[in-house]
Amino acid sequence: MEYISTRGSAPTLDFRAATLAGLASDGGLYVPSSWPQFTLDEIRSLQGLSYVETAVRVMTPFVNGVLSEEELRELCQAAYGRFSHDAVTPLVQLDHQHWLLELFHGPTLAFKDVALQLLGQLFAKFLAGGDTDITIVGATSGDTGSAAIEAVAGREHIRIFMLHPEGRVSDVQRRQMTTVLAPNVYNVAIDGSFDDAQAMVKRLFGDAEVREKITLSAVNSINWARLMAQVVYYFYAAVRLGGPDREVAFSVPTGNFGDVFAGYVASRMGLPINRLIVATNVNDILHRALSSGDYSAGTVTPTATPSMDIQVSSNFERLLFDLASRDGAEINGLMAEFETKRAMQIPEDMVAGARGLFSSASVDGDAMTLALRWAQEHGGQIIDPHSAVGLAAARASDVASDIPVVTLATAHPAKFREAVERATGVRPALPTRLGNLFDREERYEKLAGDYDTVKAYILSVCEHG
Repeated sequence: MEYISTRGSAPTLDFRAATLAGLASDGGLYVPSSWPQFTLDEIRSLQGLSYVETAVRVMTPFVNGVLSEEELRELCQAAYGRFSHDAVTPLVQLDHQHWLLELFHGPTLAFKDVALQLLGQLFAKFLAGGDTDITIVGATSGDTGSAAIEAVAGREHIRIFMLHPEGRVSDVQRRQMTTVLAPNVYNVAIDGSFDDAQAMVKRLFGDAEVREKITLSAVNSINWARLMAQVVYYFYAAVRLGGPDREVAFSVPTGNFGDVFAGYVASRMGLPINRLIVATNVNDILHRALSSGDYSAGTVTPTATPSMDIQVSSNFERLLFDLASRDGAEINGLMAEFETKRAMQIPEDMVAGARGLFSSASVDGDAMTLALRWAQEHGGQIIDPHSAVGLAAARASDVASDIPVVTLATAHPAKFREAVERATGVRPALPTRLGNLFDREERYEKLAGDYDTVKAYILSVCEHG
């Protein structure tokens, strides 16, 4: 399998090189040169398989030429053996139509673990025995940071710098990052928003001085390997609800579009998905883009769902690339316009092309609270605010009543204790393996939300250790 850039001019890479590179050299995102195709019989054959075996079947086409099936199986066993539920991503029924897909049974209690535990294994395998050191630079709105740090802390040949917006992540989210005191882990709180942090990361990848001094890699969902791992749970859930002989719809709380794009990939591979519901909070750039073509970034509004407080959705570029018939030059022009004006109008034919599979909804705080209460009172489940945004959008959708709707439950409710308690009266407890989180020492730098300051800090650490 070869990987090409959404902007058309970066070198074509194999899976190993694309994984280690993260972002393409032309500023684009790597995608497979073509989508693997599964027949209905091949999808049926997934029924009854463990999560690991499902992962091996789904991901093998993407790693062809780099990893054997047995090597991939060993990596998946190592990645998912640390999850607290044997099903890895279990389904929970709420009523006759609605289900939760629990993605938070990994070590940091968020869906990011599903991909990042595997990505950590991939980095370790690809760097083992060599003399290449990589510097991972990432931005987090809450969950990516802790999951990425957990995946690579203490590993040889890797440094990780994780930027988070100061005061805009929950106390649990922050401490899950800043209490990891491994010598290769550097946390940075910046004065600004997640979008500011993400823009710095992208700028670092395009900075010739930085790339001359250090070898950069990415753990954000700009890295294709992360999305590849997330494709698996769409197949795993669908076949348990009757797929491929029954269509399934998914509602995905999202800000950066990576999680829902993985569902799009599953659909392109042949999984019969009736609908992908893109659920945003009031930071609704994705809802506006999919409903009217208005892809314009406003000011980020802080909410009780901080992981979705995003106004620039990096992975949306991957969908636009497919909607533009994979014309890299067209995408390069569109993204250049957006990066200059912070706004662009998506051509109507591309918006129309998305409507066959995608719908969207913007969910405000009141609707999120009502969904939290509904899950508690009618489904017997305490869920987190992000999952509640997805559930609110799912229950408001017009999906036919005979089609199961699966809401992706993206985080353990204990990561957002205050918001859950306000809505439900229940203060969820941290699992015992995180029980002393608030007694641990924290370590992180506070820096101005200024690119040159952050760049200087990273280069200084890499030079002096």
